[in-house]
Amino acid sequence: MARILILGGHGKVALRTIPVLVERGDDVTAVIRNPDHADELRSIGAEPVVADIEHLDTDGIADLLRGHDAVVWSAGAGGGDAARTYAVDRDAAIRSMDAAARAGVDRYVMVSWVGSTPDHGVHPDNSFFAYADAKLAADEHLRRTALEWTVLGPGTLTLDQPTGSITTEPEGSAEVSRADVGAVIAQALAQPATIGRTIRFSAGSTPIAEALID
Repeated sequence: MARILILGGHGKVALRTIPVLVERGDDVTAVIRNPDHADELRSIGAEPVVADIEHLDTDGIADLLRGHDAVVWSAGAGGGDAARTYAVDRDAAIRSMDAAARAGVDRYVMVSWVGSTPDHGVHPDNSFFAYADAKLAADEHLRRTALEWTVLGPGTLTLDQPTGSITTEPEGSAEVSRADVGAVIAQALAQPATIGRTIRFSAGSTPIAEALID
């Protein structure tokens, strides 16, 4: 059993990750901004903690993380406003990594996106640029830390039913269901072989546990 904290605990991916973790016996803390979501999270087995990570400093985030075995970053500004995208997807994410080190929580799983590479090709005039730029900066910061990190890069997220299978050689739109992303997060936490790796993936035909073996 592990104590796992999820930042962005009411997101669509987190809501599909939590039941998988709880079912296998993990204790899950879900950090949320809106207290109205607390009862829903309790109903699926998580312990909600209300905190605004966009505005918490590193010490404040470290206080949230302390005592856990792993942290999952599944938060995001949701697009739209570029300033808030940078504030959450880059700056708060980076603070959470520094906070994990400060709190002694070595295991860190980042939910990124399949296109988070220096050559992502998103033009600065494109409204999506802030997201692409922010995620790239956060991912690169994480790789430079001494944390036991994994960067997960799913493709375009869908609400399809889970398949339990993926490919780590995504092509095209690289669609994948949020439910399968949740299963990948859970499996990555359980597999030490995923530490220190960036894993890009989409829907596929290889069982998730097998696909994540290096």
